[in-house]
Amino acid sequence: MEITKVTLKDFRNITNIDINLGSGINIFYGSNAQGKTNFLESLYICSTGRSHRTKYDRELIRFGEKEAHIRIYVKKANLSDRIDTHIKLNEKKGIAVNGIPIKKSRELFGTLYTVIFSPEDLQLIKNAPSERRKFMDIQLAQINPIYCNALSQYYRILKQRNNLLKNIQKNRKLKETLFVWDSQLVKYGIKIIEERQRFIKKISEISGLRHEFITDNKEKLSVSYKPDVSVNDFKEKLQNSIERDIISGTTNCGPHRDDINFIVDGNDVKIYGSQGQQRTASLSAKLAQIDIIESETNQKPVLLLDDVLSELDEKRQHCLMECISNIQTIITCTGIEDTVKKYSGNAKIFRVENGNIISES
Repeated sequence: MEITKVTLKDFRNITNIDINLGSGINIFYGSNAQGKTNFLESLYICSTGRSHRTKYDRELIRFGEKEAHIRIYVKKANLSDRIDTHIKLNEKKGIAVNGIPIKKSRELFGTLYTVIFSPEDLQLIKNAPSERRKFMDIQLAQINPIYCNALSQYYRILKQRNNLLKNIQKNRKLKETLFVWDSQLVKYGIKIIEERQRFIKKISEISGLRHEFITDNKEKLSVSYKPDVSVNDFKEKLQNSIERDIISGTTNCGPHRDDINFIVDGNDVKIYGSQGQQRTASLSAKLAQIDIIESETNQKPVLLLDDVLSELDEKRQHCLMECISNIQTIITCTGIEDTVKKYSGNAKIFRVENGNIISES
């Protein structure tokens, strides 16, 4: 799978571009705040239906304009898809695949698979549990329609239940209606737990191999799922927590409170690991996403590297480039590092300046 062509109009600080990408490495370089990350963001939106940087679509429109457009062409085997995204001020964005509008973002999944790396991703282990749940959810939603639907339904029901809990504080009689939401919450919550268990088992196996490669077999990494509730006790814990939930006005147990543990040589790397070990473990987990997408879909994802090489030492840069040598990769950087130059013989190089993208290949 690869992106062959990208057209942007009034997206962030990008006025109007129309460029062709290469099937291997594509390097976008330039000073900070010129539009490199904006370009990657547009590709990610066409993959997942949402930005990884903001939840407000209006921020995606160039200042002073009323709308923005993204169009990309995706090639896979002998097929080609066109994804169009139309963003308007104060309106819900519209997305179409081959000219056919989609109603929900999950209908987009499978058209373009991406894995994105940013400096923030290297803080995956140090960040709050919500970031590690996001790591699971984004990956699983792309490749697993059942999970995507269960997750959407779960959070819709969770929101309704939390609203009801707040109303019960004012009217205790409403407590009798909680069971309606509880049964649905458990139903979809169990599906989420089961799929996360399978996913983390795969992540642990593959990231362990990646970690051994990066550390020259000096360290062993394993990843474990840390569910807030199990499939067997979710219903019981939810019932036992009702009074506490009513007092707090929120649901205090469920997969929306799950976490992941990263263990290096038997130790929790979040607590006992050095910053270098934490970054390496995060990198290994992200690299494992590539293998999982390929094994589940028979398609290689497009890799988006947003200024991440500058956050890694030369050895880890080398290992990363070795691991991604056979897939389309789009790299942003302020300068072309020596490590990248070794692999950029057939790369397409673009200079980014004030929202303009100029091919130098």
